[in-house]
Amino acid sequence: MQTKFKKSYRFAIKTSLYITLFITLLMSVFLYGYYTINVLVILIFAICCYFFSFLVIQYRVERFIYKRVKKIYDDLTLLESTSLTKGPITTDMNTLTQEIDKFARNKKLQIETLKVREKYRKEFFGNVSHELKTPLFTVQGYILTLLEGAMNDEKLREKYLERASKGVERLSYIVKDLDMITKLEVGDLSLNIETFDIVELIKSVFDMLEMKAHKKRITLTFDTNYRNPILVNADKERIQQVIVNLIVNSIKYGQERGTTEVSIENLIKNKVIVRVTDNGEGIAKAHISRLFERFYRVDKSGSRKEGGSGLGLSIVKHIIEAHDEKIYVESEFDVGSEFSFTLEKAK
Repeated sequence: MQTKFKKSYRFAIKTSLYITLFITLLMSVFLYGYYTINVLVILIFAICCYFFSFLVIQYRVERFIYKRVKKIYDDLTLLESTSLTKGPITTDMNTLTQEIDKFARNKKLQIETLKVREKYRKEFFGNVSHELKTPLFTVQGYILTLLEGAMNDEKLREKYLERASKGVERLSYIVKDLDMITKLEVGDLSLNIETFDIVELIKSVFDMLEMKAHKKRITLTFDTNYRNPILVNADKERIQQVIVNLIVNSIKYGQERGTTEVSIENLIKNKVIVRVTDNGEGIAKAHISRLFERFYRVDKSGSRKEGGSGLGLSIVKHIIEAHDEKIYVESEFDVGSEFSFTLEKAK
């Protein structure tokens, strides 16, 4: 399909006017010196000169610029340019310059975005490799030790098999969580939306995690006594997973004898916001923007003593976004953190 051509007459109009004025003035001086000046003749000559100059300049400049501009457009087309290939070609240099500048800025932004994504991609694959390698080598080590003769010792055999089983379980968690995130991202994981009491759900999570919190002497509590139910519309199982992940994190990084507090507030007419607040380690500002990335860890030492797949917050984010809701985080290092998310209030 041939590119449409948008004509610009500004250059030809101005240039023709300058040429006409100059030649007319020159002719007037010539006639004044040798002949009698006839105003009508001068006027006709000026008009003829103007139109002739306009046609010649417009045609020649148009062809001259068009060939070069079209080459620029064709080259940009190969680069899958944006607006430059959608509109007609123009011979106006100001317009062309603006479009080229806009194209260059867009491409620069795209390149910078790709560089950031490439950096995250490398970090992600490095993290995946590390997360899978640790339990895999653990399982492999115990099995090889057993095969080399340790299986003859009944106590040692049971001990090593239990540890290998934990390694396999960890691998299973990672694969299962990665599969869930992938399904959430592509929309293959359907949500079972129902109406339920969010207060009762949080109480059940408190009961579930009571022993884990007791080990660090952390108190799980509400900010107030919720006597009346607060009904929301969401996938109950997935929201329970969100709350479990957030509270487990608050216990994991909380201070001994600390507190994890949950509050539920009306945000707007049809929304509630659930806040999970702790007085634990807190998170430095440099890490907050990347908290929800897969396998991203604030602790760069790579310690895995707390367990987990390293995908908890990423799953939380995807579940909340699958509900078309928002999740927020506020934290101050050595003070504590607050994770909050919105839910649709039942009518």
